[in-house]
Amino acid sequence: MPYSNMDMKIAEILAANKFVESVEKKGRLPKRIIEVKLKYEADGHNGITDVKFLSTPSRRLYAGYRTFRPVRQGYGLSVVSTPKGIMTGAEARKEKVGGTLLFEVW
Repeated sequence: MPYSNMDMKIAEILAANKFVESVEKKGRLPKRIIEVKLKYEADGHNGITDVKFLSTPSRRLYAGYRTFRPVRQGYGLSVVSTPKGIMTGAEARKEKVGGTLLFEVW
């Protein structure tokens, strides 16, 4: 996929939380890309079951850090864009910073 700082940070978060296998930045400007290796289980199931996009270009959802709850009883992950950068909902809650809810993945 084409490279951007935001996409790279999101891909790194997904890799750190074991939703994708690995993430690499390849190439030089202006044709820099992000190579994402998807994760598959031994039985053939994907590492990512579903994604729910919360904010869209026409509707932005903002939330304070007190409203961040576990996704799918702890098996999922929420991604938030905050003034301190893009982070998971759990990290934003620890840092006590709110922001724009981007998506949930499980």
